[in-house]
Order: sequence, then C-alpha cells, then structure tokens
Amino acid sequence: MNLEPTEEQLSLRATVRRFLQEKASVADHVRPLLDDPTGMTDAGWLALAELGTTGLLVPADHGGAGMTMVEAGVVLDELGAGLHPGPWLSSAVAATRALTRVPTAGETGKLLAGIADGSTIATVGPLEPAAPRPAATATADGDAVTLRGEIAQIADAAAADVLLVLASDDDGTGLYAVDTSSPYVAVTPRRSIDQTRKVFRVTLHDAPARRLGPAPAEAIQALVDDVLVASAADALGAARALLDLTVAHAKVRRQFGQPVGAFQAVAHLCVDMYETVELARGGVLHALWAADAATPAQRHRAALRAKAFAGRLATVGDTAIQVFGGLGYTWEHDSHLYLKRLLSWSALLGGPDSYLREVGSQLVHELNPQGADHEHQ
Repeated sequence: MNLEPTEEQLSLRATVRRFLQEKASVADHVRPLLDDPTGMTDAGWLALAELGTTGLLVPADHGGAGMTMVEAGVVLDELGAGLHPGPWLSSAVAATRALTRVPTAGETGKLLAGIADGSTIATVGPLEPAAPRPAATATADGDAVTLRGEIAQIADAAAADVLLVLASDDDGTGLYAVDTSSPYVAVTPRRSIDQTRKVFRVTLHDAPARRLGPAPAEAIQALVDDVLVASAADALGAARALLDLTVAHAKVRRQFGQPVGAFQAVAHLCVDMYETVELARGGVLHALWAADAATPAQRHRAALRAKAFAGRLATVGDTAIQVFGGLGYTWEHDSHLYLKRLLSWSALLGGPDSYLREVGSQLVHELNPQGADHEHQ
C-alpha cells in the first residue's frame, strides 16, 4: 500500500477541486439544489462526465478509465469537501461496482458504457443490513420478468434512470435492472437530516425488469463494503473542509482584543478535530486500497474499521459548532450543512455501534482463536 498520491491522483484531485469551485460551489450549486429531489442539474452532471469521473471505475473495454477505489476516493474526498449533492457515489461507485462485482451478463456492457459517458444514471439497493434483503420478488412469465416489493431506503432514485435491484428468484438472489420511467415504479422521498443526500422509498408494482445475473452473498457483501468505504471517503472530505473553515474562523474572530484561536480551550478543540480527521484518513486510505488489492477478509475488516470510526468522525461537526458559536447554527453559514453530512454518514447502513462490536469480536478471535474451544473443555 502506497500512502503517497501519484501524479495522476494529484492531477485528478486538482481537476475535480477546480470544477467544484468554478461550476458547483456551495453557494451557487449546492444550496439551490437542497430541496431538489435529484440533487443535480443536467449540465452539471454532463460536466462531471466530460471530466471522466463518472467512468472512473468502469472497465476500459466499456468506455471507462478502469481505475481503482483509491482514485474514486480522491474524487469522493473532494465531493464531500464541496458538499456535492448529486448521485455520483450511487452511479459511478455503487452501481458500477454492483455490475462488476456480480457475475452479470446481458445488457451489463450497455449499462456500464452509459454510466461512463454520463448518459445513464443508476443506483442500487437494498443495501441496509437491517432491512429485508432482498426486498423484492421476481416473477417470470415466459421471457418477461416483473418485480414486486418495496425498498425502504435507496439513494438517488429520483435522479436515476435505472434501478439495480437485489431481488429473490428461483435461484436465490439476482440482480435486476428496472427503468424508473416505468409507471409500475413509485419513488417517494424520505425525510433526512442531510439535505445534500437524497434518499427514497421505492415501491415496485409488478415492474418490468431484466435479470442481469445471480447475486451471491459474497458479492453483495463486497458491494456493501465498497459503499461503506466510498461514503467514508466522502465524509473524510467533509470533515477536512469543515476543519479548515473552523481554523480560519478561529484566526479572524476576535474576543477580548485577540483571535479566539489564541485561547487555549479553542486551540485544543481545533487540535482534537485535526487529530480525528488525520486518524480517519489513515483508515479510509487503507480501506480504499483493500477494496481492490486485499483478500475478501482483509477488505471486509478494513471497511468495518472505517465505518466503526464514524461516530468519532461526526464529532468534528459537533466541535466545529462549538467554535463557531451561534454563527454555526445560522442558515446562512455552511458549518451546519457539513455537520448534517457527517451525521448522515454516521447513520449510513446502521450506526457505528454494531460495527464496533464486530470489529471487537474479530480482534478477540484473532488474539485468541482457540478461546471458544477452551471454554467448552
């Protein structure tokens, strides 16, 4: 694992950062889209596609760049720092990894090519561990297949052209493609603390579908790990940007004739934030690398650890509000938007407590693999 970014990764970061500053700033792009169910504009999405980011993880033979999750993490870090509200993670990461993790066939190549050039936006679900998975049932009638069921929570369904649905069928679980334009698909917005993350309930009323391939348990677990790690990279970017905002504020906000950052209590809060961000950075970088280069067990363990740290990473938002004081609670200031982004990450696919328990259980087993046997003797 190389912790130093390559020239290509540095160039990618600079390109995405410049795009966000010039064409998708918080003031001119993010805030106007807070109440938009898609979280995007056609022009903004196509501009991202023209940069090559939507096809970052798509194999080269389908028109993509064929890069790894490490490069995707570079983009996600910048999108999180810019509070970008669009479906990039859902389409460019989650849907793409679903199509490459699961042994698919049929129209998979067409879907990947569409994702790569930005003409197709896709999302995948259900992924929530507490929700029934699969949440829909496939019924075949000759060559025609329909899906019936409800996905309680799926990201970016209003922006998506295609839903990739994990549904039960005669062979167990399969991955199916459903067009959101179908009258048999109902997409209902769900309220969320984070207005930059668009979440929906999807009801399938015998919706026409195409079976892409089987979805074995190990492939689904790998996909969930990918989404956790990708979301962690986004949250890391949000925490980094909020840290920078807070430190800048502490340098210029004056009380009793001096910057508030000169007071030891405020300085300690900023140091705590910095420590948390940097500790998270190491775990996220390792998990991004493990997503492609490690064994399945190592990959899963790295994803668990990244998620388990979520509760502490979210404290960066809480601490920032303390430093900003009343200013941080105002609608006009961006700090509360970053806090909400971090809180939504903490809650994604379940809170951190269950992940902490699983990490602890694995650690105990590694330190004493025979412990269980000795207890029975």
